[in-house]
Amino acid sequence: MKTFNVRVYGLLFNEKKEILVTDEFINGIKITKFPGGGLEFGEGTIDCVIREFMEELGWNVAVTNHFYTTDFFQISAFNEDKQIISIYYSLKLIDKSKELPIRFTEVKFDFDESNNDDQVFRWLPLNKNLIDDLTFPIDKRVGEMLLLEGS
Repeated sequence: MKTFNVRVYGLLFNEKKEILVTDEFINGIKITKFPGGGLEFGEGTIDCVIREFMEELGWNVAVTNHFYTTDFFQISAFNEDKQIISIYYSLKLIDKSKELPIRFTEVKFDFDESNNDDQVFRWLPLNKNLIDDLTFPIDKRVGEMLLLEGS
C-alpha cells in the first residue's frame, strides 16, 4: 500500500548566522539533514517541530513562520512505498530547558557507525557547502532557498 510520510523540520540560526543541522546514522546510512522528524497521528505540524526539538535537543523553541512545504514528488529514501511531504518552519530558541547528552561537532559524521540511530549536531554557515552537505533532495531545495533569501 502506498502512503504518505509527513516530516516536519526546524530552521534555527545561531548568533553567527549559522544554521543547525544533524548528522545521523540510520539503517546503515549516513545522512545530514535539518533537525526534525515524523508527524505523529493526532499532532499538528507546529506541535511536531516543537516536540522534535525538545526530544532531540532539550530546547524549547517557537515557530516564527512557515518557510516551505514540499511542492514536488519525492519517494522516501527508506521505503519506496512512501511519498515524503516535508514542512519547514523558521524557529527561534526560547530556552534550553533540559540538559541532554547532546553532541555538537565541527566534523561531519563524528559518531560511531556501529551504533545505529547515532546523532550529532553541527552549525553550518549559509554557503554552497550547505547544499553539498545535505543528503535529501527536499533539504537541498530548502538550502537553495535559504541561500537566495540571504543574498
